[in-house]
Amino acid sequence: MEKIYLSDAGPKVSPAIYGFWRWEKESANSLKDMDQIVHLCLELGINTFDHADRYGNYSCESLFGKVLANKSFKRSDVVLFSKCGVNIPDPSKPEIRVRHVDSSAQHITTSVENSLRNLQTDYLDVFLLDQLDPLSDLESTVLALEKLKNSGKVKNIGVSNFSVYQHQLLESFLSIPVVSNHIDLNLLNTSALDNGALDYVKQKYMRPLAVSPLAGGRIEHGTDELALKVRKKLVEMAEKYESNIESIAVAWIVKLGALPLIGTLEEKRIRNIVNSFSVKLDHQDWYELYHTTRPSPVVHD
Repeated sequence: MEKIYLSDAGPKVSPAIYGFWRWEKESANSLKDMDQIVHLCLELGINTFDHADRYGNYSCESLFGKVLANKSFKRSDVVLFSKCGVNIPDPSKPEIRVRHVDSSAQHITTSVENSLRNLQTDYLDVFLLDQLDPLSDLESTVLALEKLKNSGKVKNIGVSNFSVYQHQLLESFLSIPVVSNHIDLNLLNTSALDNGALDYVKQKYMRPLAVSPLAGGRIEHGTDELALKVRKKLVEMAEKYESNIESIAVAWIVKLGALPLIGTLEEKRIRNIVNSFSVKLDHQDWYELYHTTRPSPVVHD
């Protein structure tokens, strides 16, 4: 996969990105699993990996660091994202009593230092704030972010699960660019096309990262009315393009200029996402899928 720029100010990344946010749900917290997933991704041309301090019950970064320490690939060959903000109760974190968001300068700085140590690297290519704490002092938050970038420990700053207004608010304090925003986007959740999130990301010359491009498996296995309706249309499209429904569903996202953020541990599904880049979805076919997932449009004469 040919590498592309994440934004006009960000690094080059693979067009598909692998993230570890689903690992805790699938109990795949083993070094063997991590090694297999990482090398499968590299084999398929995916060199960009999205972490957070909390993923895998706070264990994924350490596992990835061990794989990196084996030196089967170079640190310079991969692009590493990590993030902090959302704190979830876990036996390994007795100090966390309730799920909450913390965007404080102290929490950000401590989290970055922990991520660097766990990943066994000297820098993060992109560090993201995962949600925005309404109680945070934005001035000190921004100073911490800028200090980390100036130190070289963080090369770029991004955000995850921010509304347009939160994105604008943070940027109004920052003197450095935001290079990435993770947004929920798939055929069963097109709200980013309505609430301005997708347009604002593009306005800032960034490529949106589409979280959950296959709707957590719902596109293929969902039994609700919308999933069944969309799947029926995807089957038609898959036959037309001699492909499969998951590749078509992700091709729909790719045509928007978005980068699919892969979360599955299933090899077949990872390969289906990668294969989506070979599907050249027709303009009207894109709209046919779009109309399938939405109420019928009102046409005014």
